[in-house]
Amino acid sequence: MVKLFSDFRLRELSFRNRIFVSPMCQYSATDGVPNTWHLVHLGSRAVGGAALVMVEASGVCPEGRISPYDLGLWSDAQCDAFRPIVQFIKEQGAVAAIQLAHAGRKASTDAPWFGGAALAPGKGGWRPVAPSALSFTSAHTVPRALTKAEIDVVVRQFAEAAQRALSAGFDAVEVHMAHGYLLHEFLSPLTNQRSDEYGGSLENRARLPLAAARAVREVWPAHLPVFARISASDWVSGGWDLEQSIQLARWLKDIGIDLIDCSSGGLTVDAQIPAGPGFQVPFAAAIREKAGIATGAVGFITEPYQAEQIVATGQADVVLLAREFLRDPYWPLHAAQRLNADGPWPKQYLRAKP
Repeated sequence: MVKLFSDFRLRELSFRNRIFVSPMCQYSATDGVPNTWHLVHLGSRAVGGAALVMVEASGVCPEGRISPYDLGLWSDAQCDAFRPIVQFIKEQGAVAAIQLAHAGRKASTDAPWFGGAALAPGKGGWRPVAPSALSFTSAHTVPRALTKAEIDVVVRQFAEAAQRALSAGFDAVEVHMAHGYLLHEFLSPLTNQRSDEYGGSLENRARLPLAAARAVREVWPAHLPVFARISASDWVSGGWDLEQSIQLARWLKDIGIDLIDCSSGGLTVDAQIPAGPGFQVPFAAAIREKAGIATGAVGFITEPYQAEQIVATGQADVVLLAREFLRDPYWPLHAAQRLNADGPWPKQYLRAKP
């Protein structure tokens, strides 16, 4: 029995294997609206055998995008444009999912192939918002600290984006709490220097992320799952760490979150990250064991036997691949061949099946 190609279930949603496409920004949208690039990019990974295809971080509001070229889900036009993409993904037997995000102080940057620099207001960008007025780097615009009333608006924006995701046909949704974006900024004491009920203690720093997750869970159907992506460590002394992540995962489980997508880093530019094959898997294993919640492992997972070992030994329930899916949209089909498993070949391609 090859565990990687065994069925997996969350609530009433079944996955044909344990290989998920991690959300990856494409910087290819106009006004947050998906187009034919997204249809082909996402659709080809569904054809390639992935169990779940996750749409990139999609802004819950215009200022919540990382760049002006990111996807969004704050308008009905965006919702309508997602529908045929979602339909195609599902027609291929994959689960269609979307990551809902707010970029916080890391918003308003150019696309990577244009240099990725911060875009100033009036030059294609806007002034970012954050828990505290601390810029990501000296080259980034200093963000404006959110007021309490604005924090309530952010929670509502996550809920409204989730409602649009449901209307577009998505079966799963992920709340983005990682990589130095807004919800992660509230979690980490390095970026949250507030003195009100949203700063200070772990309970206070987690207040907004939990409120956003709860708001999404409340509008999402009870029979469908909600994920949360976290950075399990800032890799900086005095920052967010695994112990706090485990407690956050327990709280998320209590409000009905079904899976923790375990990444790390992204909050600061001076973090010393020991990146390498499977370097984040221990986070998924610890959270799965100590919080009693399903987890996904992500980060430098490239080899079929590596992925099989992760899920077969119970370190995580699923693996999420990113750059490896950019290199090979049909990675699951090739992995099945390597592992002597039966991969989900589309009938149109059966003539080429080894």
